[in-house]
Amino acid sequence: MLAGVVVSVGALAQQTRPSEIYTCVDGKGRRITSDRPIVECLDREQRELDSTGLVRRVLPPSYTAEERAQMAAQRKAEDEQRARVAEERRRDRALVIRYPNQALHDKARAEALAQIDEVVDAVNKREQALEQQRKDIRAELEFYQSDPSKAPLVLQRKIEDNTQQMQVQKRFLEEQAQEKKRINARFDEELAKLRQLWGGNAAASNAAVPQR
Repeated sequence: MLAGVVVSVGALAQQTRPSEIYTCVDGKGRRITSDRPIVECLDREQRELDSTGLVRRVLPPSYTAEERAQMAAQRKAEDEQRARVAEERRRDRALVIRYPNQALHDKARAEALAQIDEVVDAVNKREQALEQQRKDIRAELEFYQSDPSKAPLVLQRKIEDNTQQMQVQKRFLEEQAQEKKRINARFDEELAKLRQLWGGNAAASNAAVPQR
């Protein structure tokens, strides 16, 4: 009879014991135990124990909305940085594939500059034609030296048009000169990068060769 009472008391104790127990050490070093997550330990880890006292899981610290926003912003910045690094590596690989040596890079630079030179040659020829046109117009204006206002309207428009065209060609030549500078700057930057990549690839290749 007594054994049955003992068993019944033990069963009752297990039934009344909470199935989840939370425990932690708060900021003041106090050990706290509760049947629910502990407010005093939201900023630190809490351990959830089962009825036998074994750790069921570890709850990570909880954060305020501001802290979560800061963590999200940090993760976003880290993700963006990783994406930038990955994109830079992708561009580097593509650059080395396109220009495996300096000879090919120099050739590409020369071809790009040659295209600009062709355009400049065409503009120079156009300028020469406009200059000849200006001389012809001046020759016609000699008949009206005594009174330029009597020059035909068509002739006056030719003068204006010629002047505008000369200005357009001059601006275009200036733009082409700037474009050549941009091309050279781009190829210079690429070449500096390629030399690093070529050197790195050569070092990797040498390291891969077994020593005898």
